[in-house]
Amino acid sequence: MKPTLMVLVAAAAFLGGLGFEHWHGKRAATESTERKVLYWVDPMHPWYKSDRPGIAPDCGMKLVPVYAGDQLPNRAAADAVQVSPEKQQLIGVEYGTAEYETATDTIRAAARVTLDETKIVKVQTRLEGWIDRVFADFTGKYVNKGDALVTVYSPDALATQQELLLALRAQHTMHDGAMPEMAAGNDNLVAAARKRLELWDISDRQIDEVGRTGKPIENLTVYAPATGFVTERNAFPKQHVTSDTVLYTLADLSSVWVIADVFEYEAAGVRLGQAATMTLDYLPGRTFHGRVSYILPGVDAASRTLKARIEFANPGGQLKPDMYGQVEIYTGGARRLMVPESAVLDSGDRQVVYVDLGNGNLQPRTVRVGEHTDGRVEILEGLQAGERIVTSGNFLLDSESQLKAASGGTAK
Repeated sequence: MKPTLMVLVAAAAFLGGLGFEHWHGKRAATESTERKVLYWVDPMHPWYKSDRPGIAPDCGMKLVPVYAGDQLPNRAAADAVQVSPEKQQLIGVEYGTAEYETATDTIRAAARVTLDETKIVKVQTRLEGWIDRVFADFTGKYVNKGDALVTVYSPDALATQQELLLALRAQHTMHDGAMPEMAAGNDNLVAAARKRLELWDISDRQIDEVGRTGKPIENLTVYAPATGFVTERNAFPKQHVTSDTVLYTLADLSSVWVIADVFEYEAAGVRLGQAATMTLDYLPGRTFHGRVSYILPGVDAASRTLKARIEFANPGGQLKPDMYGQVEIYTGGARRLMVPESAVLDSGDRQVVYVDLGNGNLQPRTVRVGEHTDGRVEILEGLQAGERIVTSGNFLLDSESQLKAASGGTAK
């Protein structure tokens, strides 16, 4: 080939190359200007989105753009499973949203119903003698304040009543006779005899009856000092009693104490005055409401539990001593990121939630969970508020994801 011709061919090739490069660059520039950036994501954590470019706050990597019509960033696509809408419908995929909610913290504990110790009364008599009749004749009997419990024959009380009668007769005689100056002395005798009877807890009504009838009461009645159930009985006919004898124990069950066994690691959350509820297996659907009234100072060495005392009103006496139940102590409320419990796949050592990344791409996201409340679970790490998550069908999605990981492909 002639030198002149070779120069012309080379020049044509050079100009053609420049023209192609110029055309390709212009096309790329045109495409870059036409493509719309939807948002920027963290390539390490693609669930982090931003409306402007920058640096990811958690890992320090440069945010990458996601364009309209683009597939997921490479890092997100690596662990996401793509499932067509038809297949999602077939396996029953349903969606929800991770949302902040005001959740009430509770501590659950086993509990036992006991008597309110401030409403227990021991019945004793200051008389020494023998029981004649017994009216409260069985344990469990309900008595009202002022009801007759027993009658007691007391020689000492009988002698004092006779002294009172003699003093009353002498008092009457002195006032009506010729020596009124001696009436004051008899008044003192009457007062002294009456006082001794009062110190034996003999009621004014019984003492007045002695003076009105002029006859001593051989068997004095012991009355109930309070309303309640007889929980202990030590009163039987012909039994000798002294001032040390406890005849009955009465317990008022209009309110009860419930002792809750709170685990040691939860003990710091229990405070006086906190509201609590209790349920019992024998009363399904019934909830009792009370408040923490006392926290015992020590921890049970065997069970490693702290005992908290909760007071409950007991209308109708449905709560009975030594019943077992379950209590919830309300320790406060806070805003927490919550999802339905069904959204979390728990393998024991790992909890996973599937996140919708768009275009049928669902990513298994490892999360750290917190408290469970009324079918909802707290998410401590791994999700952000507003993210769309799978709430049903995630078990089958997990199978798809594992198949993809095993084959290195993408499920359709």
